[in-house]
Amino acid sequence: MTLITPWPLVDMVIWAVIVILFFVVAALVNTLLERKISGFMQDRLGPMEVGRWHGILQPVADALKLLQKEDIVPARANPRLHMVAPALATAGAISAMAVIPWWGIERDGAVIGVVPADLNIGIFYFLAISSLGVIGILMAGWGSANKWSLLGAMRGAAQIVSYEIPVGIAALAALVYAQSLSTVDIVNSQAGGLLQWTIFKGFPFNFFGAAIFAAGAIAEGNRLPFDMPESESELVAGFHTEYSGIRFAMFFLAEYGNIFVAGLVITVVYLGGWYAPFPFLDFIPGLVWTALKMLLLGVTIIAVRWSLPRLRVDQLMALCWKYLIPLALVCLFGASLLALIDGPARIITGVVLFVLLVGAVALLGREDRRPVPVKES
Repeated sequence: MTLITPWPLVDMVIWAVIVILFFVVAALVNTLLERKISGFMQDRLGPMEVGRWHGILQPVADALKLLQKEDIVPARANPRLHMVAPALATAGAISAMAVIPWWGIERDGAVIGVVPADLNIGIFYFLAISSLGVIGILMAGWGSANKWSLLGAMRGAAQIVSYEIPVGIAALAALVYAQSLSTVDIVNSQAGGLLQWTIFKGFPFNFFGAAIFAAGAIAEGNRLPFDMPESESELVAGFHTEYSGIRFAMFFLAEYGNIFVAGLVITVVYLGGWYAPFPFLDFIPGLVWTALKMLLLGVTIIAVRWSLPRLRVDQLMALCWKYLIPLALVCLFGASLLALIDGPARIITGVVLFVLLVGAVALLGREDRRPVPVKES
């Protein structure tokens, strides 16, 4: 932990307050961005003009509205599970930020990260604690005593558990070059400019690995086109159908806060963290670079929601098990192999493996396009 005061216990409290405040503000900002981006992409005037100062106070109005709504618990619901589930979902998303370094400072000739907790298993901790949300979703569906809520929770559990596999494998391919699980060490291994960022090391495998990681992060955040746990048109809001007021707001907070959390971890693992893309831009503080990269990724995640239709359940699971997991394994193998080879052989090996990767994807796609034979009765 980066110390702010001479008293570690006081530091823990300060960092907890900073992280929670950032998470809440990030969620509110994301709701505003969601309205603005969707309004722009769909050519709707409402979100672009509502309220004073172009709707900047709309997130505050939403928060006040949700806080004032009546908190209703169904008569047949399990009250304990129903009450604990939103807190568990939000706690997992907030706790994941504990290992995310925001910027680096030089001390005693070394660059250390300003981070709530610099764990030597930082990425492993992130992947583990971010999965806590699926337990909250299951508890919400089961505790609501509603068949639609339970169906949405089961779909959500299948989705999130499945997409954790390609995310973990893609992260391993990136860690081949960092040689550490510490998030601070991962960022420091990318110092020196754009070409030293993980996304360009072992090209093109970590480039594809970053795309797989991003797709998995969107799926774990229950965002379109992977919003199977909710699917309003099918499940009447899915696992949180029976929630209202502050408890619904906590699920809402977790979903929108996860957008920036996903942007932060992709920034740390693949995009150089607090480092500038070019050395002549080093005069800009590292915190600014982290925020810009996070904001760019957040806007991209929101834009994806308003660009792609929702996948069917079979399509969603096929994308994970038939495409992303095999491609993530290929990326891990290719990145590991290129890390062991130097000179011209590295370029030749990379090209050959890349051709094989593209060929494998083409064959899988061709297999899916085959017509299904219909049996005559």
